[in-house]
Amino acid sequence: MDLFHALSDEDGRLSGLDAKLAKFAMENVDFVVNSSIIELAHRAGVSPPTVTRFCRRLGCQGYSDFKVQLAKLAYVGLRYLKPEATTATAEEVARDIVSKAQNALFELHRQLDLAAIEKAAQMLRAAEFVQAFGASGNSAMIVNELHNRLFRLGCRINASNDHGMNLMISAAVQPGTVVFGSSFTGRDLGLVHCLEILRQNAIPTIVMTQAGSPVAMAADVVIEIDMPEGKNIFRPTSTRYAYLAAIDILANMVAYADRTKALKSLRSIKEELVRNRDGDDRQLLGD
Repeated sequence: MDLFHALSDEDGRLSGLDAKLAKFAMENVDFVVNSSIIELAHRAGVSPPTVTRFCRRLGCQGYSDFKVQLAKLAYVGLRYLKPEATTATAEEVARDIVSKAQNALFELHRQLDLAAIEKAAQMLRAAEFVQAFGASGNSAMIVNELHNRLFRLGCRINASNDHGMNLMISAAVQPGTVVFGSSFTGRDLGLVHCLEILRQNAIPTIVMTQAGSPVAMAADVVIEIDMPEGKNIFRPTSTRYAYLAAIDILANMVAYADRTKALKSLRSIKEELVRNRDGDDRQLLGD
């Protein structure tokens, strides 16, 4: 039973008192979950038998079952029951996206642990090989971006975005390797397991994640990023911008840790791009 779909009545199947009760339940979840059938009937302006029939028409066994199912919806988050969408026009959406990105960058600058960044940069530069572990959406993007930044600086690096592959790499990794992990929530248990294996084998690890999370607790060096997201479920997470900025800061520090090595690699890359594609040096530094 999809109670959310039923209460939303996107198909227009509810009518009369049922539609009234559905609207009331969606707008007063906490009250309904904690009220008796008599209290709900009184507040909604209907009779208790009407409430019972309404619950059964939705596929629930009765009012108690309805409250259980409604509580499960609330557990996922009320913002998904009553989504906020304060923007509509392209101008409003653009302003909202850009302002949230700016706020994420300012917040990152305020909270960033610079000592952790410096330590992580030294570890990455000194490593014989770097393994970068992501496993889902945004975290996969972040470790791919770390790969994109560090290979240009002469670092030997591989990015892996598969839980099974991460596990196998962790079991087979050799001394001299440093492992970097990314997890926006810090609750990626697959990554936690990999970090535990690496710790047992004395392989140093760096993670970019939420402070105090299971991932953070399992790593040697933690670059903490904690961002408020707001209630607009339709807007892409602005935390991505903070992570990307942190990767850029980290990569810049890796470059400065051995400027000679970084310069040699960057110049070789640029020479090939100029010779085979651009014809001069006026294009972007990257590809």
